[in-house]
Amino acid sequence: MGMDKIRKQFPVLGQYIYANTAASGLLYDGLLEWRQEHDLDFLISGSLMKMKAMHDQTPQVRKTVARFFNCTKGNVALVPNFSLGLNLLLEGLSKKHKVLLLENDYPSVNWPFESRDFEIEYVSIDANLEDGIASAVRSKGITVLALSLVQWLNGIQIDMEFLTQLKKEFPDLLIIADGTQFCGITDFDFEKAPLDVLGASGYKWLLAGYGNGFMLFKDTIKNAVAVKSVGFNAANGNFEEKEHIRFAKYFEPGHLDTFNFGSLKYSLEFLHDIGMAKIEMQLKRLSEKAKEEFTALGLLEESVVNRKGHSTIFNIKGSNALYQKLLENDVVCAQRGGGIRLSFHFYNTEKEVDSIVKILKTGM
Repeated sequence: MGMDKIRKQFPVLGQYIYANTAASGLLYDGLLEWRQEHDLDFLISGSLMKMKAMHDQTPQVRKTVARFFNCTKGNVALVPNFSLGLNLLLEGLSKKHKVLLLENDYPSVNWPFESRDFEIEYVSIDANLEDGIASAVRSKGITVLALSLVQWLNGIQIDMEFLTQLKKEFPDLLIIADGTQFCGITDFDFEKAPLDVLGASGYKWLLAGYGNGFMLFKDTIKNAVAVKSVGFNAANGNFEEKEHIRFAKYFEPGHLDTFNFGSLKYSLEFLHDIGMAKIEMQLKRLSEKAKEEFTALGLLEESVVNRKGHSTIFNIKGSNALYQKLLENDVVCAQRGGGIRLSFHFYNTEKEVDSIVKILKTGM
């Protein structure tokens, strides 16, 4: 499927330059049609449809997530969003752990740790982020590292090879990652990754809409966490299974919405059909072009300019007047962290980056 044909699935792109996927991914024609059929079936069949969908579809959602990220199916938990999943996890994590967080990381990563009785250290998000993490882990007795793989404010992306080497040096270090700004931008293999836990919400780069997400676990985490949440759905509605609930199912105490999680399944299949290698290559082109152009205009912070690789999230220097000028020229973006955040997905084009640069030059 050519990119022009893919773009036609997104009506918003006919009206705007959409540079705001870091806030919300787009709804597209194929998913809308699936959703309409889902709710029409519910309208006509009521509980007959819902019971069948929960019985047949939910295992398929779990299987699709597992296949897309290469995770053991039994280690996939379906959750409404990352924030809820992380809070459930931390309720079962011993407060004896010493935790390393990143300053100004996404609040839903840091706040759950800060609201509990963990001993916490911090490192700055800068050009030498990996060096700061390594130094803290080596010198401060860190047992848990929790971070976003891509930073929501400026798009700095952690070096996965660095995490791999860190895990080899400290095999008992638990690495808990938020992939909400990461999942959907690269062809990712969880089993080969150095992460113990990866959680994500599906409404951004996965284009799955709101109300769905997942947690992926390595077997290593099961002995480190005693999850306390439970409900009838965790036992698959079977009284006999109460004492035999597997780890991931403790994160699913109640019913899962077939509309929301069916949307996740549909979008993962949509991305798979496009090809994650193709998506990754398109994002690499957009990232390199945007970084080069924004750097030339002096709009990026040094911590971003001085790093080798970068995501497609950029926070440029700009006043409210410049932000308003972008909006007036039909560029959808967001004000974040004192600047203007622009974020590009595979449905964006290099011509759109050129158009934004032209607007920026006239507005500076």
